[in-house]
Amino acid sequence: MAGADQGKESPVLKYRVTLTEQERDALKKLVSAGKGAARKLLHARILLLTDMGDHGQRRSDDEITDALDVSRSTIYRVRERFVEDSLAAALVPRKMPRRPDKVKIQGETEKKLIALACSDPPNGRCRWTMELLADHIVQLGAVEKISQETVRRALKKMTSTWNR
Repeated sequence: MAGADQGKESPVLKYRVTLTEQERDALKKLVSAGKGAARKLLHARILLLTDMGDHGQRRSDDEITDALDVSRSTIYRVRERFVEDSLAAALVPRKMPRRPDKVKIQGETEKKLIALACSDPPNGRCRWTMELLADHIVQLGAVEKISQETVRRALKKMTSTWNR
């Protein structure tokens, strides 16, 4: 029952943030300057508020949630990255991993799409649109279904120019 525990502060913090004096000063300087990516500044504020050191603010998750308008999971992730990795890792958002298994157009399908895009458009049309290309590639049986955005991304990778 995860929903029942959500509003409560956990009695034992799995990831306890204890900043050194240098880290605390660097974070305060970063926040007071106000220059930088919004997420980086937000993560710096979270670390300052969750600091359990001698000069830390020692705020609860609920207080931080109310003060900064962030979710508890964001607070948890920032703490976790600080403890497991480093201060720098906690400030910079993690990059999303590439998902090659989600790429629908590759290999033979990509060749068919490029050949189609380079061919003359259908009768009554002066050029290919992303919608037309998506519909025709499905009609050819290369894929079951495909979005216009996927077609656009695949064509954007092309290095040659095609007829306008």
